[in-house]
Amino acid sequence: MSASTTQTMVRAGARWTPALVALVFLVALNLRPALTSVGPLLPQIGTEEGLRGGVLGLLGALPLLTFAVISTVVHRFSRALGPERVVLFALLLLVAGILIRSYTDNVGLWIGTLVIGAAIAIGNVLVPAIVKRDYSSKVSRATSIYSACMATGASVASAIAVPLSGAAGWRGSLAFWAIPALIVALLWIPRARTREQVVEPAASDHHPATSVWKQPVAWLVTAFMGLQSSTFYFMVTWLPTIEISTDISAGQAGVHLFLYQIVGIAAGLAIPRLMRRPNNQIAATVTASVPMLIGVLGMMFIPGLHAVWAVVAGMGTGASLVVALSLIGLRGRTQHETTELSGMAQSVGYLFASAGPIGAGYLAEGTGGWTIPLLLIALLATAQIVVAIPAGRGRAKATVV
Repeated sequence: MSASTTQTMVRAGARWTPALVALVFLVALNLRPALTSVGPLLPQIGTEEGLRGGVLGLLGALPLLTFAVISTVVHRFSRALGPERVVLFALLLLVAGILIRSYTDNVGLWIGTLVIGAAIAIGNVLVPAIVKRDYSSKVSRATSIYSACMATGASVASAIAVPLSGAAGWRGSLAFWAIPALIVALLWIPRARTREQVVEPAASDHHPATSVWKQPVAWLVTAFMGLQSSTFYFMVTWLPTIEISTDISAGQAGVHLFLYQIVGIAAGLAIPRLMRRPNNQIAATVTASVPMLIGVLGMMFIPGLHAVWAVVAGMGTGASLVVALSLIGLRGRTQHETTELSGMAQSVGYLFASAGPIGAGYLAEGTGGWTIPLLLIALLATAQIVVAIPAGRGRAKATVV
């Protein structure tokens, strides 16, 4: 089969306006607030619900475990129903999960968190594939925009979590994020009414039908995704608690978490400049990976500069997320393969990442401090730098798993 017939697309969505196409960025805006609003409120939740460090870490990591389970099957529902319809379902599921978590008993806290994780897992997998489809000539730039939207939602949620809890309690603070998710779901309905059909042959001379699970480059992308996710979710779960333990106020710790995430937006928007050419991608992956190591080492050895290290680590997080998501779009050769690669990278990656918040919570509880957990994250950040080099080489040279 020739390259010219590798992929045929019948687009019911071709009639969509640019505004409808760009709605995918508003979906991205809702993929993090339900998670990052929890960290600043963990002390309140722990006190009211009688939960200790390790269990609170499990609560923070539970969505990541859900990501690992759900991500591998999302592509099947996408092919059967169409990505637009599945995204609408995910948004409505997100609203339901937020309300269950906020306004039911202790059991509902855990059930709602699971539902939230399932909803976000669907969006995590499908948004990169939709961006690759709709912005195929500008994958890295479009990826930086939607990752900036995720970072914006995440940072705002962190910053206002404590002030909102002062007015409505921690339950009301968490419940607030059902509102924007519902609004975007309503706006998404016109896209869900049409179904995009993608007809992709099983194989071609250039794109053999090899499972992504057997592709070394897919495992490199997965490793990079898992390592950068580990450091990110450790920070959004425990950074406020770490700072509060050093007599920083809860409000100021929330502001520092906001800074950590907001500077990631600028870093994420800048890094695609290094991703444009294949021979620059190693530089991009390494450049994105180094700041997190610097930030964590700073927290360990010069702990008084809380805001500085939050900013430095945030630069690494923002750039690393864009690189990880761009690698999914760039290494996937068709839309279907991109969806499968996205599911694989996020399933295995988030399963690995879930150990960060859980392990850190138990290590801090067992050792009576945060030195050992920070050392663990420093080791993970170092491993990310090592993986960044072969992951940045692409398919032609990335042959080492």
